[in-house]
Amino acid sequence: MEKYDLAIIGAGGVGLASAMYAARLNLKVVVFGHSSGTELPLGGTITTTLVVENYPGFKKTSGLFLSKQLLDHARSYDLVTIKEEKVEDIKKNKSCFMVKTGKGEYQAKSVLFATGTKWKKLDVPGSKEYENKGVGYCALCDAPLYKDKVVAIIGGSDTATSYALILAEHAKKVYIIYRGESIRAEPSNINKIKLNKKIEIINNTNIKEIKGDRFVKSVLLDKPYKNSNELSLDGIFAAIGHIYLSELAKNLGVETNASGEIIIDHKTSKTSVEGVFAAGDVTDKPFKQLITGVGDGVTAAYSAYEYVSDKKVEC
Repeated sequence: MEKYDLAIIGAGGVGLASAMYAARLNLKVVVFGHSSGTELPLGGTITTTLVVENYPGFKKTSGLFLSKQLLDHARSYDLVTIKEEKVEDIKKNKSCFMVKTGKGEYQAKSVLFATGTKWKKLDVPGSKEYENKGVGYCALCDAPLYKDKVVAIIGGSDTATSYALILAEHAKKVYIIYRGESIRAEPSNINKIKLNKKIEIINNTNIKEIKGDRFVKSVLLDKPYKNSNELSLDGIFAAIGHIYLSELAKNLGVETNASGEIIIDHKTSKTSVEGVFAAGDVTDKPFKQLITGVGDGVTAAYSAYEYVSDKKVEC
């Protein structure tokens, strides 16, 4: 059985940064990708971001490029092993942890959850029927399919504005349909939205139903827009929030809050279970960005190093 000092669950930017730093501390590390229930590639959520302008050292880059840099950096350490395996269960056996995947079992002295989140799905009539037939959740993945077409983003977050800007590079018209009074996004993105003539915001409105034949054709709105409750569309992208991927941690006895976020000590990234740490979007940190998650991941790696060293953990 393969044995490690630290098992990192999740191979997004946070998990990769944690692995890199743990290796610098001379820990033998295994990182499990595709372990959080998502279908994202190694590199995680940032791979779906077209333009990144808020990561130090890069004035402007793509999410794919940045994630590749992080992946290559982690892989440059001989002490880091990356396995594209889905973690099915984790159990604590005395002082060590048993990590079970579909391909085998691994032993680790400590565990770090960097599992992140997955997109919340729309829950209106037609949303399941037309998923991947005009209903999507990754604008960067699918934007080229909507060249010269009309699309809508559902939601009012910074993700929604990012999606709108990505889609506006291909579509002829982009609506942002939001139930609130005004969208909630970074000021820079709001300014870009205002300057883009292709993008239009429909506030104080919900969608009631998605209609189509083989593919999406329109949505029904709960209030009239330009004297009609039906809006013709070729595609719909949901940006209505995320689900915290903390089930593996919960099963291990790790404390979470009502939203499902892993509760951590914000100074050390420790969880309620000794030897278990967490970082990134899956935690209860209020501000969730790659830059903050990477910092917390490094903190978690250092805390894991202290735990393994101080406790003199043996498996």
